[in-house]
Amino acid sequence: MKKIRNILVVCFVVGLALSASAQQRKLVQFSGVIHNADTNVIVPYVTVTNLSYNSQTFTANHQGYFSFVAHEGDTVLFSSVGYRSTRVVIPRVSEDKYTAMVNMTAEIKELPMVTPYPWASIDEFNMAFMSLEIADDDIVVAKKNLSPESLAALAAVTPRSAEEIQNYSAMQNHIGLTNKAVNQRMANPLLSPFAWGNLIRQITEGNKSRQRSKY
Repeated sequence: MKKIRNILVVCFVVGLALSASAQQRKLVQFSGVIHNADTNVIVPYVTVTNLSYNSQTFTANHQGYFSFVAHEGDTVLFSSVGYRSTRVVIPRVSEDKYTAMVNMTAEIKELPMVTPYPWASIDEFNMAFMSLEIADDDIVVAKKNLSPESLAALAAVTPRSAEEIQNYSAMQNHIGLTNKAVNQRMANPLLSPFAWGNLIRQITEGNKSRQRSKY
């Protein structure tokens, strides 16, 4: 029981000493901008962790800028996906602020090559390979599309354009005019015996009508 009490007393004294030393350390405003060490491009949204003060965490903004209060001698960890973690120790400064340009190195990780196979065995691969249907090339596809059967099927379902409708209407008008000239009822009356007979009859009846009008 006495030994446990002594251990608690020692821990309490050590805690007070650490707290007193922390209070004695100077507070500074730690600010800076984070860049890529190779391209000097800003690295945004980097996680900033103060390892010396309860792992207090901050985040840099979209321009790579950060600013927070820390103690002299604190170790600050900068981490981001795709970059190697960087540590910065805040030195003793004469002023109450410290500004640093933090450079982070890009980290490239090459994953091992993975080749997926959908077949469980070589026999299944052979069966799939033998039953493989090879697609036609461009020439064969063009011949199929220009075949009489394909063109007839397209002509049956494709609507006529305005140009086709105009040509069809002009052709029908031409045919109608041609039929009128060929039809004997619409031909020149000088070549029709019936027309001559009607003319003679009209002349004869016309003379009689004039004679009747005298009396």
